[in-house]
Amino acid sequence: MDRYTADNLANWNAVVGKAGCNSHRHRLLGIALDVARDTADRLGVDARFVVSDLYASPLTTGSMIPQRQQIPPMGETMRVGTSMTDVVGNTPVVQLHKVVPNGAADVFVKLEWFNPTGSYKDRMALAMIEEAERRGDLRPGMTVVEYTGGSTGSSLGYVCAVKGYKLKVVSSDASAEEKLRTMRAFGADLTVLKSDGGMVTPDLHDRLIDQASKFAAEPDTYWTDQLNNADSLVGYRTIGLELLEQMDRPIDVFCAAVGTAGLAMGVSAGLAEGGSDARIVIFEPASTPFITKGEAGTHGVEGIGIGFRPPLLDERRYDEARAIDESDGRAMARRLAAEEGLLAGISTGLNVTGAIDIAKELGPEHTVVTVAVDTGLKYLAGDLFST
Repeated sequence: MDRYTADNLANWNAVVGKAGCNSHRHRLLGIALDVARDTADRLGVDARFVVSDLYASPLTTGSMIPQRQQIPPMGETMRVGTSMTDVVGNTPVVQLHKVVPNGAADVFVKLEWFNPTGSYKDRMALAMIEEAERRGDLRPGMTVVEYTGGSTGSSLGYVCAVKGYKLKVVSSDASAEEKLRTMRAFGADLTVLKSDGGMVTPDLHDRLIDQASKFAAEPDTYWTDQLNNADSLVGYRTIGLELLEQMDRPIDVFCAAVGTAGLAMGVSAGLAEGGSDARIVIFEPASTPFITKGEAGTHGVEGIGIGFRPPLLDERRYDEARAIDESDGRAMARRLAAEEGLLAGISTGLNVTGAIDIAKELGPEHTVVTVAVDTGLKYLAGDLFST
């Protein structure tokens, strides 16, 4: 590396080092990488050496910039993947406008339907499988077992198809038909239980878990057990790290509905790890307010509101829990499609409804972030968009 490039890099290291908090350092590091590359290109120097020197700086080691190499800098074109598992994550973020009232905080949504199966659950599925492989708990020739409301089964089906594992899934007719067909398309052995009129009830979750446990007792099986598996947090943590990379401002509140609670807990960990002091607010359907009131009930939102406290829900990792009316979430999902061009499901509608409530409370000059957990294309056969 020539002297000019070395001095330029040293100057940027100094700038990054003087930043006031880790999240600001994280963003400045991305800018420094771009400057280092540009400088190397102008001088005909191999950019790999410049970038590697920047990463080797004491300012970029340790927990301040966790696993930075796995998150491409904003604006960088993604390289060709070697398999379909390489394209999980790095999803875009958009700001909402028409559904957010005047005088409210800015509301941003991370579009998780850009993952391979159109769902945030791809992150969890990949993490649970690869962490089990790393420990030696899951080996070639074994069968993966799980119960699911639909999206987890689809995501596991995709990962297992890529990696060559058989998959045995337990679901119910309360799940969207599109999700059940997706699992079968990926080659899953699917068992479908009857629900109570297509509704999600605490009893249904108990029966799904019971059947999955029976399958898991068979030889050469590995039960991913999403409800109790902390490996899921490894996958969801990346959402928090990506948000710190993407947002050009501090995040005041991150909010999301909970099922297993993996998303909220993983994002909370990722944001905290990157130096953010964002408040974490979790949601549940108002008709089954177990977390907020200790009462279990029925609802029609797939993937959340399981009717008991999720084992992964750590009260040290969130600041507040709120109940959101399902009808408001449904209405918001339709508004998002018609007014913002954002086609998503009911749980995303709940997320945005809750985010806007918080945004109205905070007022201007604040930032609220939530997640569009999956694509609305999975719900076209149901009644969500038929009214």
